[in-house]
Amino acid sequence: MALSTETLTQQYASIKISENQSRSNIKASHGKELGKQLTKDVFRERIKSIDTDTCAPGEEDAFFVVDMGEVYRQHLRWKMNLKRVKPHYAVKCNPDPEVLRLLAELGTGFDCASMQEIETILNLGVDPSRIIYAQPCKTKSFIRFAADHRVKQMTFDNADELYKIQRFYPDAELFLRILTDDSSSLCRLSDKFGASMDTTMRLLQLAKDLDLNVVGVSFHVGSGASDPQSFARAVQDSRIVFDQASEIGYHLKTLDVGGGFSGDLFESMASVLSKALDENFPPNVRVIGEPGRYYVSSAFTLACNIIARRDIQDPATGRTNYMLYLNDGVYGNFASLIYDHQIASPRILSKQDRSTHGVEYSLWGPSCDGIDRITDTCTLHGILDVGDWLYFEEMGAYTKCCATRFNGFTNHHDVLYISSEPGASALLNY
Repeated sequence: MALSTETLTQQYASIKISENQSRSNIKASHGKELGKQLTKDVFRERIKSIDTDTCAPGEEDAFFVVDMGEVYRQHLRWKMNLKRVKPHYAVKCNPDPEVLRLLAELGTGFDCASMQEIETILNLGVDPSRIIYAQPCKTKSFIRFAADHRVKQMTFDNADELYKIQRFYPDAELFLRILTDDSSSLCRLSDKFGASMDTTMRLLQLAKDLDLNVVGVSFHVGSGASDPQSFARAVQDSRIVFDQASEIGYHLKTLDVGGGFSGDLFESMASVLSKALDENFPPNVRVIGEPGRYYVSSAFTLACNIIARRDIQDPATGRTNYMLYLNDGVYGNFASLIYDHQIASPRILSKQDRSTHGVEYSLWGPSCDGIDRITDTCTLHGILDVGDWLYFEEMGAYTKCCATRFNGFTNHHDVLYISSEPGASALLNY
């Protein structure tokens, strides 16, 4: 039987206590490295207790270690660089309960895309005013649910949505989502959502005719954006729509700058966005954002067990390449390789072979589908074998929330929580 998250939390309680004692003497700038070391320590403690020859079925399943201190640091980083923008975490990216609990304690808002996500956040005790229903094309019953629970803020980008809202939630506070250039993003959204600039005036006039309350404009430059200037262009277009709304009697109060924030490019994005906001919108305009991967990607690390190996001999060169089969794949926590265009970077957690020469591998998932391939080629040190473990960093965005039960494999994987920041530990009572 696989160990439960509750059991594992108890198992590592002593580790958390020792963390709290040692962290007070470490500067905040070293928090990230501390988090990585604590993550490795927990990984090693866990796999030390697993004998793959004798363990119960599923006990050697892939599992996560999550550093809540990293989520906390990302929040502070946001507050330092985007002072005008109140973050509303995109729940769809990773609805991990501890992440949601920490962000709720930190006072963030939440971007929800469905009734279930709204319900999850409300059950944390979050006030409905901290939620934006950021889904331009909503199910009728979900609109009624939002109305019943006083979740007023929601987006639209088409006429039919206005008629639905007028019928089921006429008191809603609406954001017109506009089309943006998201050609530099990992996952483009403009093919599906966003009103083109030549339709915005018409939509605003229809909303006015229906006596609906439009309070703001929203945009999204695409998930995992790579061009900071895309934010500047979208802000300028938003200014145009604000002025259009003013012409027909609306006084818009809020701009939603969406998501797309990348950890590596965050400071440059924040600089461009802040400058564009100051140039186009006075301080009395409220600004919110919808970061998702920004908060969680680097906080989650995944450990996988090697369940099989094939040796491929090249008759021409005599060289041997190896195919490694892991107990997780693209139908599980590596779904982000397909849906989010991420790249897996394996590292060795434990191995039996002590050699250090570079060896070429391809990595495969456990299902019987040929597309279940994690990476075509990678070089790791030494000969890896069945029972050895690999780990993968940056596994917090669109991973476990997208896992399926295809081929009968589990989509539930244990999550072990640590904290490398005393602030996060205090809020979570770790």
